[in-house]
Formats: sequence, structure tokens, C-alpha cells
Amino acid sequence: MASWVRFLRSVVILVLVMVLFPTLVEPKVWRYKFNVVMKNMTRLCETKPVVTINGKFPGPTLYAREDDRVIVRIVNKVQHNITIHWHGVRQLRTGWSDGPAYVTQCPIQTGESYLYKFNVTGQRGTLLWHAHITWLRATVHGAIVILPKHGVPYPFPKPDHEKIIIFGEWWKSDADAVMQQWMQTGMPPNVSDAHTINGYPGPVPNCSSTGYTLHVEAGKTADNPGVWFLHCHLEVHTTWGLKMAFLVENGKGPKESIIPPPKDLPTC
Repeated sequence: MASWVRFLRSVVILVLVMVLFPTLVEPKVWRYKFNVVMKNMTRLCETKPVVTINGKFPGPTLYAREDDRVIVRIVNKVQHNITIHWHGVRQLRTGWSDGPAYVTQCPIQTGESYLYKFNVTGQRGTLLWHAHITWLRATVHGAIVILPKHGVPYPFPKPDHEKIIIFGEWWKSDADAVMQQWMQTGMPPNVSDAHTINGYPGPVPNCSSTGYTLHVEAGKTADNPGVWFLHCHLEVHTTWGLKMAFLVENGKGPKESIIPPPKDLPTC
């Protein structure tokens, strides 16, 4: 019985130490692998090969918790040199993982790999990672989500669901060629052919596109059913596709459903 009591006492002390001194808890290591590969993408009714991470545009989302360690292996399988910058991450004594080409590192060449290692110390929130050489960042980018420590609440009511929205741009021509032309002529670079939301442009002239639609269940984070328009209020950006439909679906009860349309509602 005495040994059992001592055991329980030790467990209680250990739990108290973990609660009162969370910094003593071993941080988690998050490991990711980024394969830099070419991928055919169709946007604006045209298909072209682009540089991607793991064949995705935008690239995969990295998750970690405050004070955790992140390790990302980059394997370059394309004919372009590559580096990755972790935009907003405080590289405390880990400058070799910051990513700017020819500043903190030489580029990762074709067939080579590199291991980025850094801690997310004292940070939480959503940041961005992207290529940091030439204009590869046009298609090589993604989100970094740094969650609060366990037991630390969000500074706002916890939502039912979280969705990452990334604004980007799309060129019909090769983005790297656009940069080369700009450097050779000294003139401003050609503007993009469309803006994108999570990789998809909205409807543009002479090309139908479903764009990006966000479905939300009524009664959860959103409580007003219907189809709502989310867009930039700079008209030129809306024309280039920086717009999306925000669909709040009907709830279970009659007061959580949209009122039927009037009979004289114009049809398309």
C-alpha cells in the first residue's frame, strides 16, 4: 500500500510540474517533405506546366504549435534552382534556414536536397512560406499555421471550423519569363492575367470558371443562409478574378433556412 501511495504522489507531482512549468515539456518535432515537381495546371482555359510542391497549387499547409520544432526536407526534382523562405518565422540562431537565395544559402540545385530546421518560438498565428529565388513563388507558396500551446485559448471565440484563404496571381505565360523580360528591358513587369483565391481565378471574359466556393453550414460560424459575394473592392482586381462565392447552406429548422425566392425574381 505504501508503494502505491508513493506512486500516486509521484504522478500528481509530475502532472503539477507539467501544468505549472510547461516549458519543461519536450517540444514536438513536426516533419515534412517537399518534393519540388512540375505539374500541368489548367487555369483561364489554358494548360501549362508549373513548378509546385508535391504537385499542389497552392502548396501543402504546415502545422506546428508554439515553441515546437519544424523540419522540412526539400528535394529538388525540376530544372530550376530553388530555396524556400518561411515568411514571418523568427529564425532565432537558425539563419541558415531563412531561405533567401545567395544571402543565407546557395540554391538547392536539380537533384539535390536540403533540410530546413527551425523552432517557432513565442509565435502563433497563420504565416506564409514561398520560394525565394526568381519568380517561382508565383506557384510555389503555401500557409504555415502555428497553433497555441496546449491549454492556451485563442484570443477570440473558437470557430466551428477554420479555412485558410490564400490570395495569389496567375500568368498565362511563364512567370519566370515575365521576370526575365522585365530585367532585360528595365520596364515594369507585365501584370498577371488573373488574381486567384486558393489557386483558382474567378470568372473572367471569354473563359468560364467556377472559381473557389466556400461552403458553410448555417448555425455554426455563419448563421445567415444564402449565397454571398466575397471580393476585392478595387474593381480592377475583381475583373482579374479576386472574387469568390460564400455559400451558407440551410440549417435544420425553418428559421435557419433561406426564404423561398419571389416569383418575379429575374432569371438568367
